[in-house]
Amino acid sequence: MRPVIGLTGGIGSGKTTVSDRFMELGITVVDADIAARKVVEVGKPALQKICQDFGAQILQTDGTLDRRQLREIVFDNSEARLALEAITHPHIRQQIIDELSSASSPYAILVSPLLLETDQHELCERILLVDVPEDLQLQRASSRDEVDEAQIKAIMATQASRQQRQAKADDIILNNRDTNWLDEQIQTLHRQYLVLGATCERTAKTAMP
Repeated sequence: MRPVIGLTGGIGSGKTTVSDRFMELGITVVDADIAARKVVEVGKPALQKICQDFGAQILQTDGTLDRRQLREIVFDNSEARLALEAITHPHIRQQIIDELSSASSPYAILVSPLLLETDQHELCERILLVDVPEDLQLQRASSRDEVDEAQIKAIMATQASRQQRQAKADDIILNNRDTNWLDEQIQTLHRQYLVLGATCERTAKTAMP
């Protein structure tokens, strides 16, 4: 498997903007949020188990998952949230592994808001943090999602703190300026990751019997 760069950051940090830039450079991007949606599609074992444990009220009339209803159930109930995570996280991890294994670029990006809060970081050679000051995080997230700051702060409270992310990151993109500044940082890291990918490929070939 090619080297995997785990891309993470808090809500409103600009993870999607950064991952889109890497995709434009020809890099395979696997999005954990998309993987999470795939594993609860109709007919998937994870959805069947969620329905079994949480009741049929979490389904819409067409049989798809009612995400809003499920969020309301687990948001202020840590026991229910942990039970849901116990169902979904193994399926999400396997979906991510399957998608990463089919990557054809010199390295791959795994973008996940909960990279450091789950075992997803174990799939990565390096951790790339998209970092912004918390006041800017609040401003961007509330304007983008049209929700009040109290809700954004509640979401932030469930994620690792800015300081915790910074301590665990191998690389940091500071996304508090214009797009030229952002692109310069991405291009610098892209060159470094290409070297990492080439090194991993040579090592793999040397190890072949």
